[in-house]
Amino acid sequence: MILFPAIDLKNGECVRLKLGEMDSATVYNPDPADQARAFEAQGFEWLHVVDLDGAFAGDSRNGEAVEAILGATRNPVQLGGGIRNLAQIEAWLTKGIRRVILGTVAVREPELVKEACRLFPGRIAVGIDARGGHVAVEGWGETSTLKTEDLARQFEGAGVSAIIFTDIDRDGVLSGINWDATIRLADAVSIPVIASGGLASLNDIRRLTLPDAQKLEGAISGRALYDGRIDPGEALAILREAA
Repeated sequence: MILFPAIDLKNGECVRLKLGEMDSATVYNPDPADQARAFEAQGFEWLHVVDLDGAFAGDSRNGEAVEAILGATRNPVQLGGGIRNLAQIEAWLTKGIRRVILGTVAVREPELVKEACRLFPGRIAVGIDARGGHVAVEGWGETSTLKTEDLARQFEGAGVSAIIFTDIDRDGVLSGINWDATIRLADAVSIPVIASGGLASLNDIRRLTLPDAQKLEGAISGRALYDGRIDPGEALAILREAA
């Protein structure tokens, strides 16, 4: 079970949003590379990085910050936000990103995702961001009519390494993970699912150790770590002990 600390990038800084609203950004560290080093020192073994500006623009907007993160940590990094074609995928993998997360393009061009999985086995994840059970795209700016499980099932057998599932209505507000929706998605597909959005306390960490959550690959934590609501050492110890 992996606990992924999140670094969300806006204007080159490490921020957190509430409910995906860009004008609600709180800056937690103006130096994302420094934050990456801090997470590694705390014992985390992965990083979850999102280019928020890129997600809205449809192209990379915080490339310099991402490269600084790669240079600052030995931890593997998964990156999402504005990655919409094979050239961008290959470029980031070549620069050292371990896993690329495809979101909007998974809805718009599912065949491109499947081709990416064929070309880069084990290094493509799909980001499914949902609002009211329906998939949101374009940096959460649009909500489609497509249901979460229906999108996930399109990639069964394609080689997707993980699905990062975010409940937008929980994101950044510390209300707890939407366990019902997350477990339901994990039950619907054989692809490993990573829970995202709302992780609020050590109770959520302990919830990850229960039997029905063992099918998950892990969870992403953002604001709760930055606000000190979750002690990294204690959270990681709980997961290690359960393992």
